[in-house]
Amino acid sequence: MDDLYDEFGNYIGEEPSDEVENEQQPTNTYDQYLDQDDEPAAAADDELMEVDDGPSNAVVLHEDKQYYPSASQLYGPDVETLVQEEDTQTLQQPIVEPVKTERFVVEETGDLPRVSWEWSFLSDLMRFPEQVRNIALVGHLHHGKTSFMDMLVSQTHDVSTLSGLEAQKGQGRNREDQMRYTDTHILERERGLSIKAAPMSLLMQGTSGKSQLLHIIDTPGHANFADEVAASMRLVDGVVVVVDVVEGVQTTTELALKHAVLNNLPIVLVVNKMDRLILELKLPPADAYFKLKHVVEEVNTFIENTIPGRGEKFRVSPEKGNVAFACSSMGWSFTLPSFAKMYAANYPQAEFDAGAFAKRLWGDIYFNPGSRKFTRKAVEERAKRSFVHFVLEPVYKLYSHTLSESPEELKKTLGELGISLKNSQLKANAKDLLRMVCEQFFGTAAGFVDMLTQHIPSPQQGAKRMLDSFYSGPQDSKTAETMLECDAEGPLVVHITKLFNTADAQNFNVYGRVMSGTARPGMKVRVLGENYSLDDEEDMVTAVIESTSITESRYSVPVSGVPAGNLVLLGGISNSIVKSATVVAEKLPEDEDAYIFNPVVHFFESVFKLAIEPINPSELPKMLDGLRKINKSYPLITTKVEESGEHVVLGTGELYMDCVLHDLRKLYGQMEIKVSDPVTRFAETCVDQSAIKCFAITPNKKNKITFVAEPLDDGIAADIETGKVLISDPVRKVGKFFEEKYGYDLLASRNIWAFGPSDSDPNLLQNDTLPGDVDPKLLRSVRESFKQGFSWATREGPLCEEPIRNVKFRITDVSLADEAISRGGGQVIPTVRRACYSAFLMGGPRLLEPVYGCSMLGPATAVSALYTVLARRRGHVLSDAPVPGTPLYSVKGAGDGLACF
Repeated sequence: MDDLYDEFGNYIGEEPSDEVENEQQPTNTYDQYLDQDDEPAAAADDELMEVDDGPSNAVVLHEDKQYYPSASQLYGPDVETLVQEEDTQTLQQPIVEPVKTERFVVEETGDLPRVSWEWSFLSDLMRFPEQVRNIALVGHLHHGKTSFMDMLVSQTHDVSTLSGLEAQKGQGRNREDQMRYTDTHILERERGLSIKAAPMSLLMQGTSGKSQLLHIIDTPGHANFADEVAASMRLVDGVVVVVDVVEGVQTTTELALKHAVLNNLPIVLVVNKMDRLILELKLPPADAYFKLKHVVEEVNTFIENTIPGRGEKFRVSPEKGNVAFACSSMGWSFTLPSFAKMYAANYPQAEFDAGAFAKRLWGDIYFNPGSRKFTRKAVEERAKRSFVHFVLEPVYKLYSHTLSESPEELKKTLGELGISLKNSQLKANAKDLLRMVCEQFFGTAAGFVDMLTQHIPSPQQGAKRMLDSFYSGPQDSKTAETMLECDAEGPLVVHITKLFNTADAQNFNVYGRVMSGTARPGMKVRVLGENYSLDDEEDMVTAVIESTSITESRYSVPVSGVPAGNLVLLGGISNSIVKSATVVAEKLPEDEDAYIFNPVVHFFESVFKLAIEPINPSELPKMLDGLRKINKSYPLITTKVEESGEHVVLGTGELYMDCVLHDLRKLYGQMEIKVSDPVTRFAETCVDQSAIKCFAITPNKKNKITFVAEPLDDGIAADIETGKVLISDPVRKVGKFFEEKYGYDLLASRNIWAFGPSDSDPNLLQNDTLPGDVDPKLLRSVRESFKQGFSWATREGPLCEEPIRNVKFRITDVSLADEAISRGGGQVIPTVRRACYSAFLMGGPRLLEPVYGCSMLGPATAVSALYTVLARRRGHVLSDAPVPGTPLYSVKGAGDGLACF
């Protein structure tokens, strides 16, 4: 028996017979399970290796034995298992948490809402640019832009199918304020004001019944969010200015009007909240006319002051048909032509010309009821202005009867007007009853649609203005011709100015205008950034359009393609876009060069500065990713890293930065951050000419550059910033401008090399050397290096690394090496910067602090308190005056930047 086992106790004897094997089979069910599991593998080994191995009787350690099946054996290989030790999680936290998709915007759920058109018809209409209008709705805070959009939404959508409106009830607001359909951001819902521009595409009919496709962008009214207004106005062909009839023209209205006029954008006016004249101010109809006339003339006066002598082109007036009167809270609007057509429809036996009648409904034209004639002066004792007699008095009577009569009397009165309401509706509260009556009396906003059709150009008509004002390429190219013709079959060109985050805030879709061609999903395109040029193609990437959609604020409708002339929401190409971009086809006809549309010019700069850092230092990468997304979401936000390493965010104001930080904490970063006290951004300037000529020598000692700095003449800075003179224009044109307006001599005006640091910043680089002293050919070889050094110097001044402003740098002497390698950019650029700094410091350097303007509206009793507050903040009251026709006072003041915080 000893020779059957080795020294370790392993069996080495003969193979047991089959009978013994059967006797030794395990009886344990689990052992059977393991043996059955192992049999196929053993069989496979025998077949492959042909080795006749017997069962092993080796000793198996306890820890190597498998008493229970593993998770993969029990549940299968397709099931992921997770083993968690006890006490490492709270009882409230599940081991496997469910996947949650966070949503940060209000949007429709389920099926698309029911609308008054077929989506196939709308997509077909996009191919006819003459029936498309691209407009922006602009105006001051709480003047009724969003509620006006709600009025259009309620007339085109089945409100009962709109989701999310029931949750907004019971907040103490009336129905139209509860909707606020274009306010989709969570902060907009909480604060009751618009923060982001919100586009909607609506199909509406005019008084003739012809359908028009309106791409409308609802913009914020708060002055801090004017960057959204500027980005929206770049894409459109006209603006609708909404003005509160009581408050009149306010700050944001002035900014939008000025921007529209300077960019040659057509303007139409909507005088909103007409019911305040009746219910709040209780003005008689004759006095209400003068109030309305004052508001219209207030707009025209501001336009004329902006462009003296040329304001007639942009003049708005009811008799021209480009002024509409509206009460968005009651759901009605009309123009004089549409009101005249209402008379023509109700009195068909009169057979009068509605157009001629409309022209007599405004101004000093009186209606004499005895002779039934219109005259320039009141001939009869009962004669009244035609607008008062035919427009205001019927509206006043409609309001007074609806509010004062009993349901039985009101039903009879409304029946004579063709208005039918149920008995339950007649017993509704006054506001709802008034709304229902007005909606039936005035009908849809067909007059508003007619006004847009007649006074706002189509995309095809507005393309030339877009190319003249914003396109950086030549207009005689094939691509430019297709853009002028709005050719849907041409090469794709899309101008992008806005990015909208997705519902989960993890990605962005881009919003822009198709200038040429047709944007389709799956197209491979080139995305050209703001810094792209033929000389520097670094800011260009290739991407594929994943989706093309028509956006309706709370929902988007995917379409197979969006042709030229329309506004479109593109998905999948946002990675490389920061603020604005130009999307072009992968290959242009005849291998033309691609050119970009110039970046958006904003109303003002960001001067409100904050330094931020994460509370947990390990979350720095997360904060940086959030800052990148913030930079995409807000057009005027600026982020940078100081030399000290702190991250600085620049915005327009306190409310603006509050919204930015909220989005950083909740939407994009989802983390806690520390924020410094706010400071203001300065600018550097000089007040005298440099005391001496200042020079700098290159590191290789072979080049010497001499500069003199001095302040710019009054007015040049404003002309450069407003675009009256462009450095990209031909040299002769730029020279002629400075020669005629500022008395520059011919040599000086032709030797202006650059504006800086960018082409629209108010600093000049001028070559003041004489051809006899410096070799012109040698100097031209280093011109680009001089411009780069000048741009670097003016971007970060020597005092506190803030931008230089309102300074002219003159090159007075240059000594250059003969060898090209000795005067390269690495030698010249930093030397030019040091020479600029020296000249600047010798010219009486000063720091410029920004000035905040403020406009306040309130009762007369609050004016004295405003003086006190401004005096504490180093501020000054510039003007205070009563608002005509109201008990309100308007106070305008200004305060130093630091003190305003």
